[in-house]
Amino acid sequence: MPTASLPSYLAEEILLHPENRKFPAFDLVRLLGTVFKPTQGCRVCILTDFEEPAGLIKDFAFLSRPGFPVQKKAHEAFYQGLKNGALEELGMTGGEMFAYKTTHGSNLDLEDEVWDTAGRQLSLDKDIYPSYDLILCISTFSATAPLTAKCKIFGFRGATLHGLNDIILGSGLAVDYEEVSTDAEKMRLAMTKADEVEIDFELEDGRILTAWLGLGGQEAQKSHGLCQGNKPDIANLPAGEVYFVPQDARGHFPMKYEDGTLGVLTVDNRCILKSELIAGNQETIDRHNARLQDDPMTGTLGELGFGTQVLPVSYADIQDEKVLGTCHLATGRDDHLGGDIVPEMFKKHENSTHDDILFAPHKTPNFNIKQVRMKRGNQREVLIENFRPARYLMDALAGSQGA
Repeated sequence: MPTASLPSYLAEEILLHPENRKFPAFDLVRLLGTVFKPTQGCRVCILTDFEEPAGLIKDFAFLSRPGFPVQKKAHEAFYQGLKNGALEELGMTGGEMFAYKTTHGSNLDLEDEVWDTAGRQLSLDKDIYPSYDLILCISTFSATAPLTAKCKIFGFRGATLHGLNDIILGSGLAVDYEEVSTDAEKMRLAMTKADEVEIDFELEDGRILTAWLGLGGQEAQKSHGLCQGNKPDIANLPAGEVYFVPQDARGHFPMKYEDGTLGVLTVDNRCILKSELIAGNQETIDRHNARLQDDPMTGTLGELGFGTQVLPVSYADIQDEKVLGTCHLATGRDDHLGGDIVPEMFKKHENSTHDDILFAPHKTPNFNIKQVRMKRGNQREVLIENFRPARYLMDALAGSQGA
């Protein structure tokens, strides 16, 4: 694999051992200044979530309670960072922290009630969204979809950083997002207008499952971390992803459930029809099948994504799905990605999630991404082999491939 014209973080030894990549120290001023340029004159706030927000956010009571690692990291790295010089250096005002009720689902709409650190109840629609230029949502569950919808109404910019931890601060949020954006665009050009993608999954028993996704020649999109200018937008950080909204899908792919159960999912017409047990708990499979029967929209595939960065495993999908050589599918709402699946299409509000299914060596060690292939007109390219970017993508990152 040629590496002479590649950045050092794409060298062979770093690709094999991304944990050895060297990162600069996390710098809040550099991060916000790069992502949100310009920041001068902007008013910024932080949103976070609790099961009981009124009592826990008042006087920062959560800081003296056990648990709440994401919220404590939000206070330490972002709230304190803003108050201790970043606001002044970036020419911003505000820096307040607010809490809303935990949604218990990825990308579910937020309840309107929110509380400030004095314990006062406020309204997101009336008091927060119209009053801030930049909103940083550092939460347990992703709020990218609801905030993307709200920013178009109220005109703010922002970022979602759910699952924040020390590894993410020291790697995925310490990188130069101008470089991340450049690499994401190179990969986007290498894949944009693809007609279809096929993914071969190799199981431990040697079986090969193949999932086919019809993309219809659509323009690929990118999550690249830059939310610059004055256009309302929400960045998902850490960023570094090229993605499509599937128009069709069929075949089979494996699924590893939260309890470790392994299943094979059958897909047709973009929808998961059923799950069958490979190993583990049959009750887990039965629950998934019952959910699919009760509300078929929960099994609709809404995203196909590819990571573009070289990052260490953080054990949080927000970063780990951005790693070069991995790919992911997602079920559920995709309106924030330009798709046609909206919350109103689900039987129950709590079903209208956007749930990523990440395929990565640490996440799914029981099966291998044997190969990912792309068809674009008469062009046929291998994108990934054995969780490694294939030559075509490496050449693209070196600047020698594109649309």
